[in-house]
Amino acid sequence: MRYKRSERIVFMTQYLMNHPNKLIPLTYFVKKFKQAKSSISEDVQIIKNTFQNEKLGTIITTAGASGGVTYKPMMSKSEATEVVDEVIEQLQEKDRLLPGGYLFLSDLVGNPSLLNKVGKLIASIYMNEELDAVVTIATKGISLANAVANVLNLPVVVIRKDNKVTEGSTVSINYVSGSSRKIETMVLSKRTLAENSNVLVVDDFMRAGGSINGVMNLMNEFKAHVKGVSVLVESKEVKQRLIEDYTSLVRLSDVDEYNQEFKVEPGNSLSKFS
Repeated sequence: MRYKRSERIVFMTQYLMNHPNKLIPLTYFVKKFKQAKSSISEDVQIIKNTFQNEKLGTIITTAGASGGVTYKPMMSKSEATEVVDEVIEQLQEKDRLLPGGYLFLSDLVGNPSLLNKVGKLIASIYMNEELDAVVTIATKGISLANAVANVLNLPVVVIRKDNKVTEGSTVSINYVSGSSRKIETMVLSKRTLAENSNVLVVDDFMRAGGSINGVMNLMNEFKAHVKGVSVLVESKEVKQRLIEDYTSLVRLSDVDEYNQEFKVEPGNSLSKFS
């Protein structure tokens, strides 16, 4: 079967979007379409120009015998603003406030459509970092971490609060919860993360940052380098934050548990978009 250029471009675009942050050899498309490498290169250039003009992401071409093409999904500031506004709209429902100043987030992190957009937003911020894994804490952070990792084409590393026999040999640390000041434990299998890995820490909610501070201490045990911390919701209702360098999509403030009133506003993530 001989493919028209328009047919090749449709297939190549779909293939690249389904394999973000992965180097696809040009020879794959050459063999697939039985076309000269020069023709495939022209197809890639058309896709690259369109993606650039429409702000759909970045197409990177690599020359040489082992060269190929990589698609890096990138979200524009206007698109990111729309996502943040959508999250705020959903979170402003009055009955979401839980005891202790927390928000009910289960339905939001269980919404695949919205979560994919949130994942792309967070991934866009850290797209140019050299990362090896996305790290999160069980259990509510897992779906968010998966959404981010899918865009970055990275594995997800899940830290748990109890030791399971199926995990094999583990490393555990005790940490102090920033809000309750309770001593808690977190555990990670030694096989899960290689030493000297570069990681992005992702979680759904942060108050004082005790849990994330614990994650960073655990990463030190693996000699890992934390390249970024990102949360879906941060709370302003804390006197002292244990984490300073982080990004958040939205910020919870003016919490009145008695009257079930609160305010949700944009976090600092939009400041990372130009």
